[in-house]
Amino acid sequence: MCVSAMNVWILYGEDIESSVDLAFEVRRMIAEGQKMGIRVDVIKPQHFDLLITEEKRNSILVNGEHRALPDFVFPYLAENDRNFFSFAVVRQLRQLGVPVFNNETTIEMVGDKLHTHQVLAREGLPTPTTLLAKFPVNLELVQDTIGFPVVVKTRLGSNGTGVFLIEHPQAFSDLMKLIEETNPHIQLIFQKFISFSKGRDLRLFVVDGHVVAAMERRAKEGDFKANYSAGGSVHLFTPDKEAEELALRTSEILNIDVSGVDLLFSEQGYTICEANTFPGFKGLESATGENIPRFIFEAMQRRLGVGGKKISSSDSVEGMDIPAQVVG
Repeated sequence: MCVSAMNVWILYGEDIESSVDLAFEVRRMIAEGQKMGIRVDVIKPQHFDLLITEEKRNSILVNGEHRALPDFVFPYLAENDRNFFSFAVVRQLRQLGVPVFNNETTIEMVGDKLHTHQVLAREGLPTPTTLLAKFPVNLELVQDTIGFPVVVKTRLGSNGTGVFLIEHPQAFSDLMKLIEETNPHIQLIFQKFISFSKGRDLRLFVVDGHVVAAMERRAKEGDFKANYSAGGSVHLFTPDKEAEELALRTSEILNIDVSGVDLLFSEQGYTICEANTFPGFKGLESATGENIPRFIFEAMQRRLGVGGKKISSSDSVEGMDIPAQVVG
């Protein structure tokens, strides 16, 4: 029987052969897709053209030519590609009926750390006390509501970038004066420092409502950020019920299909540091031995029906030679 493989488009704008953010993960997904008989095409968001018409609904323009729609789309946008145009591409594919992990509304909301904490706090989930910066910064207000040390974060950012720990009021005041003079329009948030979790945190990887892997991250000596990309070490962690429920509830509330939920240790259990719609998994696979792309592809197949919408349950595509395509 002739079997047509499930076709997944990964939206990724960087060079997949490089060492830039998420390139390793894209290569892993291509390799695992081939093993599973899934065709994985990597397309840069900037190569789309968005032609809106009610007449032609079964294709989309890529490099100026109509291309048949895929079975599933996985936006895996590096930081430079998280913009209006990329979100419009994801929205257009969804409007054409293509299922997506994760959708553009979720990506935009979760990318905003302030918005994320607003939503989680509204639902009663434990999060660090957070204050939106406003220049000139009211030092007394920060001291009364947050206290010191204080964590200073850019409102937008990932992989531990734009995150600083300020120990004392004078150092904080000096930094705020410098920022006000050089970049007064920058958007910052201030957060309560969870000292019980200094230098370590948890990453739970959630795929379509299931925690599929978890690790503990530990900062290198002298640092307080435990991110693997920032030089932290990773270790297998078996999450307890509280950690799992927090990760699942966070993903549900924020409507994230594929998420990395970061938890901080607290004296009462855990508190939510942040969630990610573009979670890297190089360190996670290293620590746990789990096959993250397979979990993601199997979740896509479940959404489409067993084996994908083009493959019946009696057909086997394991081991088929399905070439991947990188557009551009």
